[in-house]
Amino acid sequence: MMNMPVAWHGSLKDLAWNPEATCIFLREVGIPMAQPRPLRTTVIGSYPFPGWLEMARENLEQLGSEDLAEMRRDAVLVAVQDQLQAGLDVITDGEQGRFDFNLSFYAFLSGIEPASSPVRRFGPPAHDQRDRYQVVGPIAAAAGLGAVAEYRRLVELAPDTVTLKASVPGPYTLSGRLIPSPQYPDRHALTEALLPIVRDELEALVAAGCQEIALDEPSMSCYAWKEDTAWLVDVFNRTVEPVVGKGRLSTHLCFGNYKGHPVARRQYAPMFPEFLDLQVDEIHVEMANREFAELEIIAAIAGQKDVAVGIVDVKNYYIESAEDIVARVDRCLEHVPPERLALAPDCGLSQTARWAARQKLNQMVAGVQQVRDRLGV
Repeated sequence: MMNMPVAWHGSLKDLAWNPEATCIFLREVGIPMAQPRPLRTTVIGSYPFPGWLEMARENLEQLGSEDLAEMRRDAVLVAVQDQLQAGLDVITDGEQGRFDFNLSFYAFLSGIEPASSPVRRFGPPAHDQRDRYQVVGPIAAAAGLGAVAEYRRLVELAPDTVTLKASVPGPYTLSGRLIPSPQYPDRHALTEALLPIVRDELEALVAAGCQEIALDEPSMSCYAWKEDTAWLVDVFNRTVEPVVGKGRLSTHLCFGNYKGHPVARRQYAPMFPEFLDLQVDEIHVEMANREFAELEIIAAIAGQKDVAVGIVDVKNYYIESAEDIVARVDRCLEHVPPERLALAPDCGLSQTARWAARQKLNQMVAGVQQVRDRLGV
């Protein structure tokens, strides 16, 4: 049997202070949060692990609980520092406490156990080599999914000069590595079982003071071409319903990035116009790796919401120059006004080498700043 993914479970009992009290107060008394700046720079969620963390991940059995606590803090500090040095407006914890975008969440779920083996072990790395999990009982997460502890750690370690964002995979995406069972006979049933678990996590994040949350559903964009899009939108909206209006909500729609490979028909057309009904403030779309195909879709999104455009290719080790970034931002501005536009990498950076990720973020921010200076925004 394969090992279950390891998740770092942090105790909240030692938190003698509440670093989010100000945000909670502002929300409760009805003082509006500041509007995002035009052409704000952001990231999706994940960031590359430092090399020492990759090595430690292969030797977790040799580490004690204090070793793990120190390691997770140090890794978040590294990710935060790289993002701050780049000059981003919005940062995350780099998902340094997770060993996979969504597989790590399964360590918090009861009612599942690892399947015997992936369907393919050898050959070029791809999605069919990822772990899968058999459902053996009712799916539950009595202690939540761990995102609140991650957010609290980020608040403790990051300065208050930038916006902090927490990212959580949605229930449809989380259902993707679970094998149906008699109790949950298909992916729809698995999704519905996971929906209240994710919804509770979003509510807990808001209660902890988190003002920006990304509910990421890349599986929706990967399979919208063959799914019931009305059902997908309904699932998403039922998941976020309790937290709508209580902070900034976004979602990331891409086509997969395991070991730098997509996994789907890379077209946004099957999602729209239905996905315009997603109850979010911002939709992020992958454009750089797709050579800006379907760029015109961002005009439709910006008619109702903010749009974040992926202008840095995380699957390519070509380092975009600031001039490349300026040209790409200008293409976006042909469709979207600056106050509706955010700029980001195509996807999370966890599958990109750290040296390249640092350079790509630095160049992205530098290019965006040139456009801001020119426009006076």
